[in-house]
Amino acid sequence: MNPHLDLLHPYPFEKLRQLFAGVTPNADFAPISLGIGEPKHPTPPFIERALTHAMSGLAVYPSTLGGEPLRVAIARWLERRYGVPALDPATAVLPVNGSREALFGIAHCVIDSSGSDSTDSNGKTAGAKPLVVCPNPFYQIYEGAAYLAGAEPYFINSEPSRNFACDYASVPAAVWERTQLLYLCSPGNPTGATVSLDDWKLLFALADRHDFLIAADECYSEIYHTSAAPLGALEAAHKLGRSEGAHPYHRLVVFSSLSKRSNVPGMRSGFVAGDAAVLKKFLLYRTYSGGAMSPPVQAASVAAWGDEEHVQENRNKYREKFHLVTPLLRQVLDVELPDAGFYLWADVRRSGLSDTEFARRLFADYNVTVLPGSYLARSAHGINPGQDRVRMALVAPVDEGLEAAQRIVQFCHALRAEQAKQP
Repeated sequence: MNPHLDLLHPYPFEKLRQLFAGVTPNADFAPISLGIGEPKHPTPPFIERALTHAMSGLAVYPSTLGGEPLRVAIARWLERRYGVPALDPATAVLPVNGSREALFGIAHCVIDSSGSDSTDSNGKTAGAKPLVVCPNPFYQIYEGAAYLAGAEPYFINSEPSRNFACDYASVPAAVWERTQLLYLCSPGNPTGATVSLDDWKLLFALADRHDFLIAADECYSEIYHTSAAPLGALEAAHKLGRSEGAHPYHRLVVFSSLSKRSNVPGMRSGFVAGDAAVLKKFLLYRTYSGGAMSPPVQAASVAAWGDEEHVQENRNKYREKFHLVTPLLRQVLDVELPDAGFYLWADVRRSGLSDTEFARRLFADYNVTVLPGSYLARSAHGINPGQDRVRMALVAPVDEGLEAAQRIVQFCHALRAEQAKQP
């Protein structure tokens, strides 16, 4: 067996299952889950129709490159959304089966661990393993991709004082020298933090100096709570003069998906865009891994990328939930409205419980599921930045989300009453 498999941590939801083992939730309450980031808003009917009307496509093998109509639809959406120059659909865009498998696979194309496997005359390893830099907390795919590609993850802790952004300037030069891949998520999971143009300027300079690839995970880009849409990686590259010339978007690839934007997580439809030289190699990799999107899903995806009305309606639903729920929860927890995304990243220390204790007691007493923040992070630089926080995914309908918030408030008040009685 691949020895790197032994380095993988259990997935957060497996840890949650173990945490809840033996717990019987209060039967007086119907279950409400804020634990998993699975959109619960209805899939727009026009996308369903496009899918079913293309069923004849099941009779042919799809191309790994994807059909030209889909690549054109994605390229045109990127141009409209981010105001970037025209992208070549043939070379700068690659459809993928959801961003998850592509985020995982890119590490296997980028990482060269051959130097770390060499030995000197004494039989000792000659070189250190390459590094994959990622935020902490993070989407666990980044870590698994690093390990299974023969690299080591290096975590940069999110900082509450920076609105949960990472301080990339604090990373030692020796780390960047070993870095071959940088994952970042903007808007962030679970914090909602976005990457500023100043940070992008620094990151591009570091990538040029140390020759690493930036993989920008932007699957939450269309859910935001401010008047201005979050800055995208391609948009930042364009503003900084990196979108044209001989090598547009050099050392940058962007990943996105329809799952959150269009409420179609089961379609598994996304894309990678950016550096054409990287995408050429990634296409070669994917022809071997078998990652071709089915023609009916391609047809439905063309329809989805071409429409913005349903996206605005979806965004408005999230905004309604967040503006109702956040003030309620702020009464009992330290939590603020994020810039973007559909998660609340709440500090639970006021409850007197740890993040795991909070999640277990809340599930037992009020049948509401939240995810302990420590499950989404690793101990790095002396702390686990997810400790004493919980992630709440506001994916349920408005009434259900509001009911969950009201139960959490009741739970926290009950805890205070319980603690007041203790000698």
